[in-house]
Formats: sequence, structure tokens, C-alpha cells
Amino acid sequence: GSEAAGEQGQEEEAEDRLKEHIDNLLDKSAKTRQVALQSLCLAFSSKTLSEFLLERHLMLTDSLEKCLKKGKGEEQALAGTVLTLLCLQMGSGPEGEELFCSLKPVLVSVLTDSTASPGARQSCAMALGMCCYIAAADLE
Repeated sequence: GSEAAGEQGQEEEAEDRLKEHIDNLLDKSAKTRQVALQSLCLAFSSKTLSEFLLERHLMLTDSLEKCLKKGKGEEQALAGTVLTLLCLQMGSGPEGEELFCSLKPVLVSVLTDSTASPGARQSCAMALGMCCYIAAADLE
């Protein structure tokens, strides 16, 4: 009984930290946004969070879009990586396809922007390829 309660408490604590990181993606400080993106990378690559993300994928998608559009260099690169991991978490269903369709234009924009950093462009290319492979319903 107490072991299950302890696991439940740890689960809730982890979800609260994830919510905080998602909220921090909208912070004014670029450093705070970068730390949040790094934390989300780590969380998304270490645990399956599909159910948690289903409830928050629209807000997270909007936040990642802002990081890609308004961020520079490292922030854009991290946002591309988080997007790839988010797409992996969402899978090939309608949610993953919706995520891909909504962020594809932004990814292409950063990828083709000659003033964007090479790291950001590379990360967006990887995100575009992986998300297309995982979630694109349209074969073209």
C-alpha cells in the first residue's frame, strides 16, 4: 500500500515538474526557455508520457512554435529536438499527424532561412524528417 502511494506521489511530482517546464517555454528569458527545453528533452526521451501529453499537446505545440519562430540558435535547435521527441510520443495517430501538420511550415521556414544557425537548421531538418516518417498521412 505505502509503496504504491509513494510511486503515485513521485508520478504526481514528475508531472508537476513537466507542467512547470511547459509553462517556462513562454517565459521572457531565453535562458529559462532553453533550460525548460533541455528538461523536456530529457523527460521525453526517458519515459513514455503519451497520456500526460494528450491533454497538453495543443499548448505544447503553440509554445514550441513560438520557440522556433522567435528563438535564436540554441533555442531553435532544442525546440526542434523536443518536437521530434514529442512526435515520437504522440505516435502515428491523429494527434501526431495534427502536430506534424501544424508545425511543418515553421520547420520548413527555419530550415530554409539562411540566417538561422546551422544547429537550428539541422535540428529542424531532423524534426521534419522524423515527424514526416512517423506522422504524415499524405504520402507526398
